[in-house]
Amino acid sequence: MLISSYWRKNFNKPNGFTVRLNLVRGLASIYTMKRTKTDTAGASKKAPKKEKKSAEPEEGASSDSGGEAVASSSKLAQTKPEYKNFEQFLAHLEQQRYETAVSVQEFPFKKKRVRVLSKVNDVGEKCTGGVVYWMSRDGRVQDNWALLFAQRLALKLELPLAVVFCLVPKFLNATIRHYKFMMGGLQEVELQCRELGIPFHLLLGPAVDRLPEFVRSKHIGAVVCDFAPLRVPRKWVEDVAKALPKNVPLTQVDAHNVVPLWVASDKQEYAARTIRNKINSKLGEFLSEFPPVIKHPHGDGCKKVKPIDWPAAYAMLECDMDVDEVKWAKPGYNAACLQLYEFCSRRLGKFNDKRNDPTVDALSGLSPWLHFGQISAQRCALEVQRFRSQHKASADAFCEEAIVRRELADNFCYYNENYDSLKGLSPWALQSLEAHRKDKRDPCYTLEELEQSLTYDDLWNSAQLQLVREGKMHGFLRMYWAKKILEWTAAPEQALEYAILLNDKYSLDGRDPNGYVGCMWSIGGVHDMGWKERAIFGKIRYMNYQGCKRKFDVNAFVMRYGGKVHKKKA
Repeated sequence: MLISSYWRKNFNKPNGFTVRLNLVRGLASIYTMKRTKTDTAGASKKAPKKEKKSAEPEEGASSDSGGEAVASSSKLAQTKPEYKNFEQFLAHLEQQRYETAVSVQEFPFKKKRVRVLSKVNDVGEKCTGGVVYWMSRDGRVQDNWALLFAQRLALKLELPLAVVFCLVPKFLNATIRHYKFMMGGLQEVELQCRELGIPFHLLLGPAVDRLPEFVRSKHIGAVVCDFAPLRVPRKWVEDVAKALPKNVPLTQVDAHNVVPLWVASDKQEYAARTIRNKINSKLGEFLSEFPPVIKHPHGDGCKKVKPIDWPAAYAMLECDMDVDEVKWAKPGYNAACLQLYEFCSRRLGKFNDKRNDPTVDALSGLSPWLHFGQISAQRCALEVQRFRSQHKASADAFCEEAIVRRELADNFCYYNENYDSLKGLSPWALQSLEAHRKDKRDPCYTLEELEQSLTYDDLWNSAQLQLVREGKMHGFLRMYWAKKILEWTAAPEQALEYAILLNDKYSLDGRDPNGYVGCMWSIGGVHDMGWKERAIFGKIRYMNYQGCKRKFDVNAFVMRYGGKVHKKKA
């Protein structure tokens, strides 16, 4: 149903209207909302304005599918862009947004990206504080569907808009390396928000305590939050939903995936082949350009908002301080854009043929920024597809990984509560590992020996050294690395525990669905099939040193990182 049709059917009535955030009504009212009148008796005499038919997407809009889905989803993917340097690239991105729409208010926002989490339906008249976007997974201003939705809501209601981030002193195995990267990006968010007249607030402490307090003290009328599939951030959202004032609606936007998780599939998918067409068939609908987040016209802006005390924020951290920041990756949106620009202009042509060769600089290197939400995967896909006429195979291969494989990982972690445990494996894999549980492991390494790169395998040691020093590991070697941990530890549970711990502690993209699924694929055959049975591995896919030598120059990689051969201490 067109939004204009929805208005005519539901609101052009003599008894006035009350606008509701109602999921049953398909969220149509969110996009055309007016505040509920609470201080006057009788019906409202002001009728809602009729929307133009083209202003909102029609239900069941057609979309493309098949191998050309990504390319055909947008007209902009046909020719190489004309920018010559990074400054022109940034200008190009800004131009694309403003050519798409003047603001999100004029943009056909896909309502399927949004779901209502609260029971309350009304935005009250007295919500002078306006709309707040609770940023968590997606730490950026532009190309952020959640912030765009929050601004759309605030513009419709003619209310102020604010952004908050709740900083906890400790989070799983995150170290100061991860905190510095995340907080460096948030410092850039603060500056960009200030330029747009959107207050940014860093709340120190758990969201369940600080966010409801902020909402009450600022008289906030609606909260918009990010989506994340992992159990801890999901618990944050559940707890906040219960703690918010009963009259404040909470909505969630999937700003991380191109096709929203709940739209792509309503169940755990078995493998990439079962989700690929479900996603590709919807790219024509969801892989669109972004409108800009604009200077917000309502409220006092940042006039009364003090700059964030970042030293105080760092002082409250209780994380591991020994694993410090890396030099190659600078945090924030601008650094992410530079990485994307250099990939498109220098490395994309090599991606398809050389992405499994750790000695060749062919990868995008975008995973840290994608993990912290400092750049949108959708933006990356859009820009890569502009080069499809020159590098078709590479552009398609990148989008397979950046869209299908990433969203498959989110799918697994959301629909499988045991995404980091052997309990989450398929029956065939679990049975196979159990059948070989008592197989002899020789050698059998401790966590400390693995962490310090003290194995007999110089390739594995070099990969571990890369992880520790650079906060990253080449994708092909991540598979080999995790499978050797299975081979060298006393039990598969211990192997999975060690792999996740080391990845989360050192990798900039640790504690991510892709990381959990990568470990589960390597050690437990998730999204894979059974292979020839062998000792320890059972039917889990096997990888070895000789296989790596057939793939790439192992000696060159070892020389680069300096891994040695170590004898097992008695």
